[in-house]
Amino acid sequence: MEIKSMHFKANVSAKLADAVLQGNLKNAKGKFVVKRAEAILDLDDFEGTRDAAAAIRNKVIDNLDLWLEGFEQKARDTGATVLWAKDGAEVCRLVIDIARKHGVKKVTKSKSMLSEEAGLNQALEAAGVQPVETDLGEYILQINDNEPPSHIIAPVVHKGLDEVADLFHKVHGTPRKTDIPALTREAREVLREHFVTADMGISGGNFLVAETGSVALVTNEGNGRMVTTLPKVHVVITGIEKVIPTLEDLSTLMRLLPRSATGQSISNYFSILTGVKKPEEHDGPEHLYFVLVDAGRADVVGSDFHAMLRCIRCGACMNHCPVYQTIGGHAYGWVYPGPMGSVLTPLYAGIENSIDLPHAATLCNQCGIVCPVRIPLPDLLRKLREKQTERGLRPLTERIGLRLWAWVALRPALYALGARFGARYLKWLANGSDRINVLPTAPEWTQGRDFPAPQGKTFRELYAQRRNAASRA
Repeated sequence: MEIKSMHFKANVSAKLADAVLQGNLKNAKGKFVVKRAEAILDLDDFEGTRDAAAAIRNKVIDNLDLWLEGFEQKARDTGATVLWAKDGAEVCRLVIDIARKHGVKKVTKSKSMLSEEAGLNQALEAAGVQPVETDLGEYILQINDNEPPSHIIAPVVHKGLDEVADLFHKVHGTPRKTDIPALTREAREVLREHFVTADMGISGGNFLVAETGSVALVTNEGNGRMVTTLPKVHVVITGIEKVIPTLEDLSTLMRLLPRSATGQSISNYFSILTGVKKPEEHDGPEHLYFVLVDAGRADVVGSDFHAMLRCIRCGACMNHCPVYQTIGGHAYGWVYPGPMGSVLTPLYAGIENSIDLPHAATLCNQCGIVCPVRIPLPDLLRKLREKQTERGLRPLTERIGLRLWAWVALRPALYALGARFGARYLKWLANGSDRINVLPTAPEWTQGRDFPAPQGKTFRELYAQRRNAASRA
């Protein structure tokens, strides 16, 4: 997938001006938030489970190479082939080699964000292999000129019913329908033929279990089971950080993943797939391949951003982010949007290719509060901002402004004088109103909204007043 994160500001302006998108985002806003809040009440000790999950993920990423070696050996013992890819280009090369080896003409795919990272669909098409997305959301995007997803859990959250109805009518050549069950049935009828004629299935992997050499898949549609059991070849493409030690650890993480992602206590389909089809079994692949992908992940191990590898891709940070809720996922310009994307894109695609993403957050910490594995996302965003400043990647005026502010902040008397002057200046701009229409020194802040005018005294004045009152009491 092409990286367009350098155009974040322009993307945001376009998304804010898109009335249809804004209406769709408004309709979707808060639904996952409410469901998550209700679902976590089922757990006796939600916070304790979060602690346990974070400890499981830390245990792995602190010794990632050892756990990967253990998984590789167990997977090979079950008849699987384990391959390693350093980047997206190698993912494409390995998958195309597998397809050619087995004479594959058609591939059915279950949702895989890593195949999005690699641009796998485009590579398969160029090699003469037809890729068919079978997740309903991903299928809608594929037939809509290969549009990228805007959410890692709900890929078409940015689209409305009428848009999908028009698309199916155009692509399928069927009468236009606006009934959701009828549209879903139409998609199932189209995809059924692909399921039974595909030579190879490709899936992602929510977790890799080192104890058994298994892959765990969490889905809400039956397509995941069809993709992984009907074709003679199954290829799992997943990041190296997805490995966990045991099935017991998997059960702990599964208490959090669906609740955090969609507000369900358990997803509709939860599959643990181990090895190739055995003689006594009726379904399953004859050939199983694991493509374990680095693509920048190894460089994060042991870095200031080590904790980001704990991510289990639930999407809770996006669902609760006021920025994401306002602009949608496409504005971020790459596979991963929202707070997680504002950290992952600079780490995987280069901090110089995503200048604005670490600043695409209010640092309100909603993302950190809801993260099921306690990733301190605001702290990581601040560290990325610091690195940008250290490397001179931010505008000169911004860097000078920050240094000036730091110099003043280290001098309390001067800071107090500046605070009083600033408050009076802002009140003067408000001219008796409780809102400031234009900030002369930072016009972008008031381009789409008014700035609240200061009310009453400064913090220092209120603090001094309280201390004086206390001393007289």
